Amino acid sequence: MKKIAILGSTGSIGTQTLEVVRENGDLEVLGLAAGNNIKLLEEQIREFAPKLVAVWTEEKARELRENVKDLSVKIVSGMEGLIEVATIAESEILVTAIVGMIGIRPTIAAIKAGKDIALANKETLVTAGHIIMPLAKEHNVAILPVDSEHSAIFQSLQGNSRSALHKILLTASGGPFRGKKRDELANIQVEDALKHPNWEMGRKITIDSSTLVNKGLEVIEAKWLFDVDVEQIEVVVHPQSIIHSMVEYVDGAIIAELGTPDMKLPIQYALYYPERKFLPGDRVDFATLSQLTFEKPDMDTFTGLRMAMEAGKAGGSLPTVFNAANELAVSKFLNRKIQYLEIPEIIETCMCNHKNIVNPTVEQILQTEQEVYEQIESRW
Repeated sequence: MKKIAILGSTGSIGTQTLEVVRENGDLEVLGLAAGNNIKLLEEQIREFAPKLVAVWTEEKARELRENVKDLSVKIVSGMEGLIEVATIAESEILVTAIVGMIGIRPTIAAIKAGKDIALANKETLVTAGHIIMPLAKEHNVAILPVDSEHSAIFQSLQGNSRSALHKILLTASGGPFRGKKRDELANIQVEDALKHPNWEMGRKITIDSSTLVNKGLEVIEAKWLFDVDVEQIEVVVHPQSIIHSMVEYVDGAIIAELGTPDMKLPIQYALYYPERKFLPGDRVDFATLSQLTFEKPDMDTFTGLRMAMEAGKAGGSLPTVFNAANELAVSKFLNRKIQYLEIPEIIETCMCNHKNIVNPTVEQILQTEQEVYEQIESRW
């Protein structure tokens, strides 16, 4: 029985992780952490019987304690609570499905405690990859990607020397606005941007997919996960989302991972690696699959991808600026406080105003995030 803990259990990745737990029967959930969805969290507690649960605010923690007072579960709160769940003694692997830079400190604590990391929190590597990857190596901890694209790359690397890797081909669906030009995006509404053609995801990541910012974050994440330069990562728009990403080797051979758009596959692969287990669900049917098509991304229209690649090349604290500016801009767009095209405008303004810190500490990363937030709030 493999023992796990999950940060972000009520979100899209968290709930699908628990579906994998439910379907397999040989995973034990020791810890859960979530934000404000107390109702769903209570249902998860009653079904999976974790020993420890964290919520972000003490007010919500008190509410949850009252709701589950008939159960023997410890309820904690705040950053200390997240770290307690991340480092729970008996767990072997931590699923980091929490959204935002709030995931950095718990991930670091888990690595230091010797936990393998099933990584679905992009921000951790985007902003602190220079800290996380050497730390994982020092503590002999595996960083197992949960993003479908990074899982595909990871799978395509199995059995081959990393020194033979020539290029990563990172696929993108293109989002709901593929093919549109900038003037066609001027009046995009929240409801339009939330209609992803292939994937069911949380609201923030769905908006990021529509702007291609999400693909930019994945470029930076891939840089750290696979120890490559940004120049070795090529984004390829593949609207069908059947090929999840590819690796080109020095001899010209390309190995790809294909499958239906189902996040439970990379989740399960990370939880059981290196073992493969049966996963119920649809399969790719090549007899009915009419075509697989590929395009170059339009970085003139979707400038978020271009700016992410610039931030990834520069390194230091600039990826934190990119990430933080996007995070707050997307929040403002979802709350109908800014227009769709103001998202990349805000990111570019913040990046241009920033003096890069070459090798930032965690404290400097979080301070940079706060400075970006203050700059945006003062202008938008």
